[in-house]
Amino acid sequence: MSFLGGARNGVAPGTINQERVEMAVQELDMVTDVFNRLVSACHAKCISTRYAEGDLNKGESVCIDRCVFKFFEVNKKVGEKLQAMGANAAASGTFGGGH
Repeated sequence: MSFLGGARNGVAPGTINQERVEMAVQELDMVTDVFNRLVSACHAKCISTRYAEGDLNKGESVCIDRCVFKFFEVNKKVGEKLQAMGANAAASGTFGGGH
């Protein structure tokens, strides 16, 4: 019942669908990249380079919360814009801005 194999799409039960494995690896790489960029950006913005305490103080914690929220909002808006551009390009038969 794994999403990496199974009896669907002409793949015998118990075998691994290599295409699905590659897609899962690509998705994991993308998620890891987004996470690393998020951590890097919010850490640089919100956390002092001089660590005085073992835990985040209230200001740092609030800053991290806001930074993460804004990061995901921007990612969502960029994704929506790219999808719209892709749909427009597909509808007009052009790709890459139609130049």
